[in-house]
Amino acid sequence: MAKDVLLEIGLEELPARFVDDAENQLAVKTEKWLDDLRVDHGPVTSFSTPRRLAVLVEDVAEEQTSIREEARGPAEKIAKDEKGNWTKAAIGFTKGQGKTVEDIYTKEVKGTTYIFVEKHIVGMDTAELLPGLRDVITSIQFGKNMRWADQTLKYARPIRWMVALHGNEIIPFELTGVRTGNRTYGHRFLGQEITIGQPAEYVNALRDEHVIADAKEREQLIRDGIKEMERKENFRIPIDEDLMNEVRNLVEYPTVFKGSYEGQFLELPPEVLITSMKEHQRYFPVKSVEGELLSYFIGVRNGDERFLDTVSKGNEKVLRARLSDARFFFEEDQKNSIDFYQEKLKRVVFQDKLGTYHDKVVRIAEITAKLAELLELNEEDTQAAVRAAEICKFDLMTNMVNEFTELQGTIGEKYARNLGEEEQVSKAIGEHYMPKQANGELPSTIPGSIVSLADKLDTIVGCIYVGLVPSGSQDPYGLRRQAAGVLRILKQRQWDVSVESLLALTRTLYQSLDLNLENEENAAAELEEFFKLRASYLLREMDVEQDVIQSVIHKEIGVIDYTFAKAAILSDKRTDEEFKVVQEALTRVLNLAGKTSETEVDPAGFETESEHVLYEKVLQITDPYKRANKEKDAEKAMNLLAELAEPIHAFFDHNMVMAEDERVRSNRLAMVNAIAVLVNEYADLRAIEWKQSF
Repeated sequence: MAKDVLLEIGLEELPARFVDDAENQLAVKTEKWLDDLRVDHGPVTSFSTPRRLAVLVEDVAEEQTSIREEARGPAEKIAKDEKGNWTKAAIGFTKGQGKTVEDIYTKEVKGTTYIFVEKHIVGMDTAELLPGLRDVITSIQFGKNMRWADQTLKYARPIRWMVALHGNEIIPFELTGVRTGNRTYGHRFLGQEITIGQPAEYVNALRDEHVIADAKEREQLIRDGIKEMERKENFRIPIDEDLMNEVRNLVEYPTVFKGSYEGQFLELPPEVLITSMKEHQRYFPVKSVEGELLSYFIGVRNGDERFLDTVSKGNEKVLRARLSDARFFFEEDQKNSIDFYQEKLKRVVFQDKLGTYHDKVVRIAEITAKLAELLELNEEDTQAAVRAAEICKFDLMTNMVNEFTELQGTIGEKYARNLGEEEQVSKAIGEHYMPKQANGELPSTIPGSIVSLADKLDTIVGCIYVGLVPSGSQDPYGLRRQAAGVLRILKQRQWDVSVESLLALTRTLYQSLDLNLENEENAAAELEEFFKLRASYLLREMDVEQDVIQSVIHKEIGVIDYTFAKAAILSDKRTDEEFKVVQEALTRVLNLAGKTSETEVDPAGFETESEHVLYEKVLQITDPYKRANKEKDAEKAMNLLAELAEPIHAFFDHNMVMAEDERVRSNRLAMVNAIAVLVNEYADLRAIEWKQSF
């Protein structure tokens, strides 16, 4: 009879950011472990709180599935000698399979007769296998594993108890000195020790002791509490999903409460108040129906509604102290000028080999000026961008950013505006850190976009020049995220400039500096490869196939939005049966190209009508094709190339390209090369695994 299995790992409080992934790992690894052991089972459900990770597997079979396996041995001619007796090879084979020569039978496989034996592997009792769940526990990886006391196991937090049940029987094993049992623990302050009789009792037994084991249920309770608070108080509580995800993993029994702070703190920038509440206290800010920030906050208590007023007052006291500090920092910062903070940048190192933050700002300003010139920006945008670049890091030296690092850029924008900088300049300072996450918001202004590009290019090129190339999960300067940001900004702005030209512009600046560029020799190639990998990642997010990606960035990334447009077209054509004739024609040209470097065609040297027809078609489509490329019309450019398909096939059908006559051969190769140049401007179609060849 099938029984349920429960496994719970009791821990000291896990960091909230570890909980969801660890819960998912436990569920996936447990299911895979059972499947690999051929143990049939029903649904697998996982649970988590800050103090526990658990998995419940329903209807676990009493024993492994028995299987019959056919083992193939040597060929019959090897298994038997001249007299028809079994050889040592046959005897050794059967012995190794736990059989005898009496069990041998023969079968023909691809024209050769082999010997076989059939094995019947009887399934073991599941109860004998379940102690192996210990290995599932040790296989869970966290964002940071540590060794605790004298234990050899590295884990996010020490293991304090383990529940392991098969029906009502304890699954016996030990880990870090903790033995499995049937006892778990309720809420740290409101609950008691619990004895679990059957796995199915787990969720309700915990609920009775003030623990909601299902993270999604805890989240829904929080959302319901917020909605009730909105209805009751007639205000709005914007829900930050990242904060919600964190809060639900900080509590085992959530109760929503309201707190307030003095209205005088509303004189601070809203971003300061919101950051103080969200990042430092894990509160949800409160707004009016009209969207104005109000002097209230919403917190989530790890407990029930008893003494909630006392809890609210305690939280108000903590927040009041935090906001008082913020107000002090804000007022002190206003006493100084931008130049004061700029001077302090000279004493703070950005990177040992790349100098101070002042040095970095000088480079950002120079790259910004060069970008503005390359992109032919108007004078107003150029001046705003350059000024923003010159002061883009000054807020790093303010008290406010020192206390609230999340506000870098935001405080720069606020202070610059207060200190009389133009609106475009102030806005660009705030935007130059964008995007702050891989898929985060992009700058909304041209100066902000330019300074953001300059800052990111400086960081990426500089780090790679001094040998700080990201490897594996190690990327302390966030170069991958910043490279993705560069590509996304270029795509959004649709600027007609290649990624490679921006890298060349930045490399030229670095080569003029008096720096110890230990990786200078390999930097150019590493930079281009690094950006190609980021471009590939972004294209994969658009569901573009890997072979199409390789075809459009085979030489370079180029103008990013056009490259992405070509990838989309080719991804669609890749499954178009009607495109087969075009693909074959263009690929034939690419395969033959390169036999000569000549691209000048002499029509007087043609010997057949098909040569004339193809040459005329090439002349006819060349200028429109180049215009389509310049205008970044990917579909029109491909359609023009497709017009070459029929005359290309006729050309190959009626002409020997590698003719014996050297003059004829060279002329035909020159025409092939000329067409290949056009095709390669679009993509290397040879890289694509067309549907027709699957």
